[in-house]
Amino acid sequence: MLRSMYSGIAGMKGFQTQLDVVGNNIANVNTVGFKKGRTTFQDMMSQTVSGASAPTDIRGGINAQQVGLGSQIGSIDNIHTQGNRQTTNRTLDLALEGDGMFVFGTDLVADGDGIDLQQSQLLYSRAGNLYLDDDGFIVNANGQYLIGHDEDGNPSPIQLPENMGSFSIQGNGVVNYIDEAEETQIAGQIMLASFSNPGGLEKVGSNMYRSTVNDGMITDGDVVQLIEPESDGAAAIVSGALEMSNVDLAEEFTDMIVAQRGFQANTRIITTSDEILQELVNLKR
Repeated sequence: MLRSMYSGIAGMKGFQTQLDVVGNNIANVNTVGFKKGRTTFQDMMSQTVSGASAPTDIRGGINAQQVGLGSQIGSIDNIHTQGNRQTTNRTLDLALEGDGMFVFGTDLVADGDGIDLQQSQLLYSRAGNLYLDDDGFIVNANGQYLIGHDEDGNPSPIQLPENMGSFSIQGNGVVNYIDEAEETQIAGQIMLASFSNPGGLEKVGSNMYRSTVNDGMITDGDVVQLIEPESDGAAAIVSGALEMSNVDLAEEFTDMIVAQRGFQANTRIITTSDEILQELVNLKR
């Protein structure tokens, strides 16, 4: 059978995957904190028809002759560029301006000094649409606790008292509230996690990411190191705003057209190869 037919099939599979990624980007164009995906391709192993030869005293060198066998997916990257900021004027809507991610926890394991970050299940997100639960804890839409530091500097969920007045969140993550005596108190400080390779994080749905062995997370030994906002290159927190998706619709529609035409061109390769095979079959009548 013709090699071109199998090259066409390989190309169609790759462009199908690219269309899947583009479709997911467009579907999440208004998702808070969403980071778009990007597909890259690489060629597959080539079949060597003849090898290269070195030059001699009477003849120059000859290059190798190779026939490519199609393309394959090289990578599907998560592009962690800054998304546009949307103002909401809601105190518990938080946007990050810069690098870093909010830390959320479920099944928290307590120790003598706050919670055990190594034993607790931690997830990370740029989505800052937060809420207060019935006990005064700051949680996300899935009920996962926002992790920060308490007044003693120990890792802990952020909790506001029941009988408080108004509250505010500063750019460095400090959560202030007005107590019954009309005095300002500190409930805790929101902390961030920092990654040298945020593209290495694994998406787990619901705007959340899981740490992997290749995300370059800043740690203290094997334990995640919480970073104070506005320090050590970490992002500043903007209260009353949300970071929206970094999807550019014009770019996505362009990629969709390119993928569609690439898929169409590969189908033409298959039909042309089929016509050639049909001519070969018709040689004997």
